[in-house]
Amino acid sequence: MKQLLMCSAALVVAAAPTIALAQSTGSQDFEDSIIVTGAQGDQSVGGVKIPETPKAKVTLDQEIIARQRPGQAINETLNLVPGVSFSNQDPWGSLGGSFTVRGFSSDRVSQTIDGIPLNDSGNYALYTNQQLDPEIIEAATVSLGSTDVDSPTASAAGGTINIRSLMPSDEMGAMISASYGNIVARGNDDDRAYHRIFGMVQTGVFTPFGTKAWFAASRATNKSTYTNYGGVDKQQYNGKIYQPIGSNGDFIALAGHYNQNRNTFNGSTYTTATFPGTTDGRFYDTATCTVDTPQTGVTDYANSCGSAFERRYNPSNTGNVRLNSRFTLASGLTLTVDPSFQYTKANGGGTSYAYEGASADGNTGGYYLKDSRNTATSSSTQYYYVGGVDLNGDGDTQDFVRVLSPSQTVTKRYGVIANLSYDIDPDNRLRLSYTYDRARHRQTGEAGYLELDGSPVDVFPINNPIVDADGNVVQKRNRLSYATLNQISGEYRGSYLDDQVILLLGARMPFFSRDLNQYCVTTDASGNVNCPATQAGIDAQLDANSAYAAPQSRKFDYNKLLPNLGVTYKFTSKASVFTSYAKNLSVPGTDALYGALYFDEGSSSGNPKPETSDAFDLGVRYQSGIVQAQLSGWYTRYNNRLATAYDADCDCSVTRNLGRVDKYGMDGSVAVRPVKDLMLYVFGSYLKSEIKDDVQTGASTYAATAGKREAGAPVYTLGSRIQGTLGPVDLGLQIKRTGERYVNDINTVKLPGYTLVDLDARFSLEQWGLKKTFFQLNVTNLFDKVYIGYSGTGLTSTATTAYLGSPRAISGSMVVAF
Repeated sequence: MKQLLMCSAALVVAAAPTIALAQSTGSQDFEDSIIVTGAQGDQSVGGVKIPETPKAKVTLDQEIIARQRPGQAINETLNLVPGVSFSNQDPWGSLGGSFTVRGFSSDRVSQTIDGIPLNDSGNYALYTNQQLDPEIIEAATVSLGSTDVDSPTASAAGGTINIRSLMPSDEMGAMISASYGNIVARGNDDDRAYHRIFGMVQTGVFTPFGTKAWFAASRATNKSTYTNYGGVDKQQYNGKIYQPIGSNGDFIALAGHYNQNRNTFNGSTYTTATFPGTTDGRFYDTATCTVDTPQTGVTDYANSCGSAFERRYNPSNTGNVRLNSRFTLASGLTLTVDPSFQYTKANGGGTSYAYEGASADGNTGGYYLKDSRNTATSSSTQYYYVGGVDLNGDGDTQDFVRVLSPSQTVTKRYGVIANLSYDIDPDNRLRLSYTYDRARHRQTGEAGYLELDGSPVDVFPINNPIVDADGNVVQKRNRLSYATLNQISGEYRGSYLDDQVILLLGARMPFFSRDLNQYCVTTDASGNVNCPATQAGIDAQLDANSAYAAPQSRKFDYNKLLPNLGVTYKFTSKASVFTSYAKNLSVPGTDALYGALYFDEGSSSGNPKPETSDAFDLGVRYQSGIVQAQLSGWYTRYNNRLATAYDADCDCSVTRNLGRVDKYGMDGSVAVRPVKDLMLYVFGSYLKSEIKDDVQTGASTYAATAGKREAGAPVYTLGSRIQGTLGPVDLGLQIKRTGERYVNDINTVKLPGYTLVDLDARFSLEQWGLKKTFFQLNVTNLFDKVYIGYSGTGLTSTATTAYLGSPRAISGSMVVAF
């Protein structure tokens, strides 16, 4: 009988000597001094491991990652961790989704790959469709509620997720994985096929110095989940070169990643008020259309062609280069250095109106208030003005034309994490850390052309933007910011009473600054803007309304000492109790800070306060080669809680301040392997949050939020997985129940809970001499549950757009390796 779980990395990669538990090389190296590699407490059960640290952590490695659908986002797999809740927009992993850890949304959770931060440098969002292919992820560790002392984050008030890419193999090898899938659900009569191919080459050791590497590429395409328009075309390229230095664990590892997504928004036929409606009505057609036919000499008014939500694109080109290194400088003295560079080009949004002539006050260029001459019915309140450019080719310049108008972002980000560790003696260790992270965040809103059927000529209008008669690029936003983090930190690790007691004592001091440059006129406290392209247009805007804020630059600085403490006490070699405390900081994102430019620099509204949290954990764990178990209770006091949600109508983020919020709950998991060919895993969590005060909404009005829960987070989650081997067949079944969530912070509208069941099966061809070849079947949402994966949230909202969770989908994958 073969082993219970076959790590897909073993197809081409020999198992790494240790599983990385922390984000940077320095943190990993420091924690390796705590965990004895190869001891009973370091063994995973069916791909689930409970790291023996003073912090509440759970690690999922390739054994369990490989059992999920090939191409699936790693955050979907992390749904198997207690306290984590993720809802996918599609079953294939190529779109985004909603993500919380202990009730903290993704913009308050730091996610890294090989030490570099993945959160957006502006609004801290996570884009799960841009992350590594699952085949090249060695392990992912969720730290529930606390950060590492060298974490390169300005937002992680709710914990961290640390992803580590695969170690190259010593042996030459290769693999290819081909997948085909489709949606098999009630109401779906169309072909919504999914295709994916993934390939990897392992060079093995190819120099006398021990150099080894791997290179991988993938391509995935699928049609839209619910509608007949659009879909996803995703390609990804990865590589890693590893060079050992000497025989004491020193090395240099250089890795690269590039991901290109071309996807439309997924449709939704529901709001939170109309759900569940007709469940078979999940699938529908987006009508074909043509833009308004232009007529020479006539003022043409644009129709709605191209404006449908399903026609919106969310393209992205993302890439990074990252280096991890470790050097022994002297006996007991170790230096680790992890530099990186990241690049992002992405946008999202719909269409707007443009007028071929000048604005009512005679200005050209820019994007601002609706022209009163447009008598056509339209919900648009702002327009692009091009001042004498024939946009629709009818020979005149008096028309209102629909144009593409997404919100464009280009980010260039540099970072480095350096750690200097010193072993005082076998029982005492110190490290000092320095973290630097600087991102240039350019945000614009250029207009682009549409085809006759309403499709974009180029999904990136920035490549060929519409210009006015004077050659000015017309934009709906125009701003530039620099986010800079300089952080120093230190940590002590001590072992007492023959390793029965382990103490971690540390602190970090971040110095974070945001340099904001707003080139548009700010019209309200939410940061909405009018964007004339000329100074004359800007002056006209300011003259028309004295409350508007002129274009300006402003710098915001934040710093705070953030201590953390952790203690582990071992009752036996397998049983222990742990406790930890961490103070965390979350600096306001760009949207909130750009809104602050509306107010005077010296006012309280003009200087948004950072969020802070005090996180406490107390738990017990049991670790052996048969059982991995952990139960923890936690409490987090959150001050100045800023809640942010995306608003599809305005294509913007809306922020509200909830003041102080207390959050507490319990997380637990047990993974058991009673016999070699059977694994059982059960996990669950309970969350309670309490907003302490009513939130002021006007001069003398308040929303009744005191004593209420935060919106968006499930009250509880409960799940399990069972897997066994029968001859050449491995079968796995996993179930997860997600509890109710509130739509608003006054707790008057709930989203219903839901239960999902997934099935996976693998048939090995080893008996025919193909040891590393198998066929894998994955069925997600086995019983085709219709549910709201997530929705917009608000302070008092009663109805928002409801984004349906993935319907039942089946895929088959053939994996061939040698």
